[in-house]
Amino acid sequence: MIALAAELKLPTVYPFPIMVKEGGLICHAPDAVDQARRAADYVARILKGEKPGDLPVQALTRYHVAINLITAKALGLTVPPTLLAQADEVIE
Repeated sequence: MIALAAELKLPTVYPFPIMVKEGGLICHAPDAVDQARRAADYVARILKGEKPGDLPVQALTRYHVAINLITAKALGLTVPPTLLAQADEVIE
């Protein structure tokens, strides 16, 4: 998928950071550490006796953003400095 997008010169957004390391342009994915921490909190609350149905539904608030500047350059794209500043990982 990454190779085909590069061949067709398509800017793409991927769901996993490893895909950006392999040549993808951008990753915008839920932060796995944050998800695990929230899950552990739910498990602890259930083990302490709370009913699962009484626990609130929580939306994700933390996302991992990775940008591959090598791919951006190959596609002729300029990544705005504000986006680079927000990225968790930048591949140069």
